[in-house]
Amino acid sequence: MAPDVAATTAAREDAELMRRVQTGDEAALGALMERWELPVKSVIGRIVLNASEAEELAQEAFVRLWQQREKYRADAPFRPWIFAIAVNLARNRLRWWRSRPEVALDEWTGNAGDATSGRVSAETAERSAAVRDAIAALPTDLREAIVLFEYEQMSQAEIALVVGASAKAVETRIHRARERLRARLKAWQ
Repeated sequence: MAPDVAATTAAREDAELMRRVQTGDEAALGALMERWELPVKSVIGRIVLNASEAEELAQEAFVRLWQQREKYRADAPFRPWIFAIAVNLARNRLRWWRSRPEVALDEWTGNAGDATSGRVSAETAERSAAVRDAIAALPTDLREAIVLFEYEQMSQAEIALVVGASAKAVETRIHRARERLRARLKAWQ
């Protein structure tokens, strides 16, 4: 199946599952959770930079999905809707952590994204760490935009729906994030 056809089919299936969720169908929620758990964890993990926090917040995202199921518009795409819930939870968690200065940053910036398996060269591991650190150093709005664009391959219009900004603002955020990453990762170019 061609990628566009597969994406369209998946989007229709998601919309149908959400229609069922809106009627109180818990099995449909389970199917959505099965399909979207990893992408949601991945987005959250790359924003909060902590695997255990990402796990917890992903579960919370699906609780929120259930609680807010009436708010979902059947004509709206599901992917930006679930990612908006995830990004908002990640933002809230970052604000919560930052408001507690007694907790050191090192205590919650764990190894999100460290799902490496097998033998990885020292240079590859070092490069990955440098990229993770560079992304972590970005302001939250730039980090959200670049994570959704580069890792989730979302369009600027979809990202705009997720983060509550215009497509032009998202374009600017992606550009600024890339500039900062390019400058910070100059040694790796």
